[in-house]
Amino acid sequence: MHRFLRSSSTRLATTRTYLLHSFVVPSYRYFSLFAADGDVDDGGDAPQPWKSMEGLRRCSANHVPLSPISFLERAAKVYRDRTSLVYGCRNFTWNQTHQRCLKLASALSQIGISRGDVVSTLAPNVPAMYELHFAVPMAGAVLCTLNSRLDPAMVSVLLAHSEAKILFVDHGLLEIARGAFDHLAKTNTKPPILVLISEGDDDPSPTSIVPYEYESFLETGHIEFEIKRPKSEWDPISVNYTSGTTSRPKGVVYSHRGAYLNTIATLFLHGMQSMPVYLWTVPMFHCNGWCLTWGVAAQGGTNICMKNVSPSKIFENIALHNVTHMGGAPTVLNMIVNSSVTEQKRISSKVVICTGGSPPPPQILLKMEELGFSVTHLYGLTETYGPGTYCVLKPEWESLPPEEQSKLKARQGTQHLGLQDVDILDPVTMEKVPADGKTIGEVMFRGNTVMSGYFKDSKATEEAFKGGWFHSGDLAVKHPDGYIEVKDRLKDIIISGGENISTIQVETVLYSHPAVLEAAVVARPDNHWGQTPCAFVKLKEGFYIDAQELILFCRGQLPHYMAPKTVIFEELPRTSTGKIQKYILREKAKALGSLS
Repeated sequence: MHRFLRSSSTRLATTRTYLLHSFVVPSYRYFSLFAADGDVDDGGDAPQPWKSMEGLRRCSANHVPLSPISFLERAAKVYRDRTSLVYGCRNFTWNQTHQRCLKLASALSQIGISRGDVVSTLAPNVPAMYELHFAVPMAGAVLCTLNSRLDPAMVSVLLAHSEAKILFVDHGLLEIARGAFDHLAKTNTKPPILVLISEGDDDPSPTSIVPYEYESFLETGHIEFEIKRPKSEWDPISVNYTSGTTSRPKGVVYSHRGAYLNTIATLFLHGMQSMPVYLWTVPMFHCNGWCLTWGVAAQGGTNICMKNVSPSKIFENIALHNVTHMGGAPTVLNMIVNSSVTEQKRISSKVVICTGGSPPPPQILLKMEELGFSVTHLYGLTETYGPGTYCVLKPEWESLPPEEQSKLKARQGTQHLGLQDVDILDPVTMEKVPADGKTIGEVMFRGNTVMSGYFKDSKATEEAFKGGWFHSGDLAVKHPDGYIEVKDRLKDIIISGGENISTIQVETVLYSHPAVLEAAVVARPDNHWGQTPCAFVKLKEGFYIDAQELILFCRGQLPHYMAPKTVIFEELPRTSTGKIQKYILREKAKALGSLS
């Protein structure tokens, strides 16, 4: 199960334990437990020494629960007539976006959506998806953005698990939603109300399956709607299901407080000053767009929405809208650097692009810089609201050769402002590993931007927070300068003849070959060595190299035991956020049997 592979001894390489948890769907609503009635949240049972100082008083004048809702309200005042969102020929101002979100929140309340109810979405980066990030919490509800590449069976599982009361679905994904409803019918599970997000001037007529159309539904609301603000900043604002790289998604709950703080931290990481122009290549359904759905509003920026991502559209939008910032997984960077000359357009000024999701190969970072992008490297998980660490670029690195700079920039760095701490610990003893750049431990987080917990899975939550830290499941080292560098997932490390092999290290060498477009390395079982590296590779168009040539290339740059023993050329399975689904590749490698 995702993020829960744990070592049962102090030797990470020798023992690995899988903890499995069931997907139980109780009949009562969990989220209502978060939104307790009462006055201003006082932090529960936490000590309050401030009360001993005479003359102090906590009240509505000096204490308001933190919530990203406030970012939109401020944008409507400060940036009222500035462009908030562009999508093709459509564009809105911040005043219009604010009013549309108020009406949408009102419409939700009018059909019975109340505090603690879950509102789901199944949509790409379209205007409705952006508006729902504000309208749903304004109605007091909890937003659940489903991965738009899931199949009907998994969508039905997540709709049932989240107990979604309403589902907003893009017209291009309607058949997926209908298939999911068919699955729900087989289990006698009541489906959510369906609202269709259409495009064009011709609104579809309501049907028994699709009773509402987005724009018509929105117009039933009122701009005088009184926002249902969180009673406690610990109230949930969203539930994000993990992307499924290990085939078993879990519901990660975000609070208003955590979302507010991570939004501000991510703005700092991106270097976003007032009125940026942000190109949406990160899916908004993934960690709520790394919290920048709320962040662009905080800075009064302009959201450039794209339904589909391609190199030509990226360059076109950068040139057309003077894009200042964007984000994307390393697969997006790989797509850009390997795009054709005809697709690429001259970038007149540096575009800051933040990348995260998996460690980017240094050579990809170098090529992005050459194209005119300024790349910053983030690291985090769904459980840390997306970005949790940042590789802060230091002036002294500029005097180093480009290749050395790229290696330093590929590290995961240190925690951002919203986190208390990020460190590398032994998962059994919970002791910190030495900062020698060699000793491997597990990346662990603690602070205000760590999830509230896993929805309906107390056991998994307790396991994740064991020892007072969030256990990421990622293996890393800590360098003398305090920067961390991820070496592998705990379950991805290859143990061959008693030696640990970092798949990331092998993949970096594979990416350095001029014929390789994409690469992923997993363990193949071996009767003699225990495991050997098995590489899955996609070649660039027009290039050819056979398996033995690639193996010899790796042996020229790695110890022989680390070089792949097997190379398979094929398309790599990915999640919609760009992560390679290694569990699929591990099954393929396992099916190959022993090489010895």
